Amino acid sequence: MVVAAGLLVLGRLLRGPRVLDRVVALDALVTLLVAGAVVGSRLRGEAAGGHVVIVLALLGFVGTLAAARLVQRREDMR
Repeated sequence: MVVAAGLLVLGRLLRGPRVLDRVVALDALVTLLVAGAVVGSRLRGEAAGGHVVIVLALLGFVGTLAAARLVQRREDMR
């Protein structure tokens, strides 16, 4: 299910008519990557992947904030 959702989000990322659609799709894709990493580590019985998941989640959040701020500045300049 995570892979199917990732493919749908990837389609929105590539086709998105506006920049904000692509930003939201990229954020959703990072969230799905984090979810996939958690599911994969639990299926393998590993608990050591927690640090990687936290770093991925934080990078996704910061990246989304930066992209939203960039889009806002572009709109303010127009």
